[in-house]
Amino acid sequence: MNQLVTIILLSAFSSLVYAAPVAVSEFSTLQAGDPLPDDWKSIEFENIEQQTRYSLVTEDGRTVVRADSNASASMLATKIKIDPQQHPVLHWQWKVQNTVKHGNVHRKDGDDYAGRLYITFDYDLGKLGFLERVKVEMFKLYYGDYPPLRAICYIWDNKNPPGQMVANPYTDRVMMFVVESGTEKLNQWITEERDITEDYQAAFGEPQTAITSIAVMTDTDNTGGSATAWYGDIWFQ
Repeated sequence: MNQLVTIILLSAFSSLVYAAPVAVSEFSTLQAGDPLPDDWKSIEFENIEQQTRYSLVTEDGRTVVRADSNASASMLATKIKIDPQQHPVLHWQWKVQNTVKHGNVHRKDGDDYAGRLYITFDYDLGKLGFLERVKVEMFKLYYGDYPPLRAICYIWDNKNPPGQMVANPYTDRVMMFVVESGTEKLNQWITEERDITEDYQAAFGEPQTAITSIAVMTDTDNTGGSATAWYGDIWFQ
């Protein structure tokens, strides 16, 4: 009987350990006006002159990242190593002031969103063809790191219904999920929850690999519009 009780208690403890959250960002613990954390880097894109501005601000009584885009694009990213088998559920908090009026998920000239959250995944380079491997190695030589070969992007769209999944118009290596849309929830904080293993399987038809980075992005370079968004804490459960 005592052995049975011990097994039950150990199982309960294991469940609690498994459920312990892993913080990706704890912006709420920082001070408004301070520099962004060292592990979050601004990623700029070739041939885009204007960059989105990211800063730590106080919004609704807590410290968050504010993104201001005016015909601009850049992302704020951090490298991580997360096993989705251990922590499959992603949470994040965001708020947007406005959607991008002329955004269009199916067109390159409409690939702008008030809010995006990217997740990149590890990938076996051995699965690539010769020419693709050459391109990847050239990218690493130039930029110092391998490009993401599998990514999921959660977006706040202007009109398409939540739940829609569509390949990014620039590359089918990035699959986009509409999680919020339209103007009904503007200017209010939303806490999102996504099962990464389910989304990866739906996007790429195979089991997910390790998560290698997370990025937030507000961009309006293709449409020439403007947008403002706020990003709060991000964590895995």
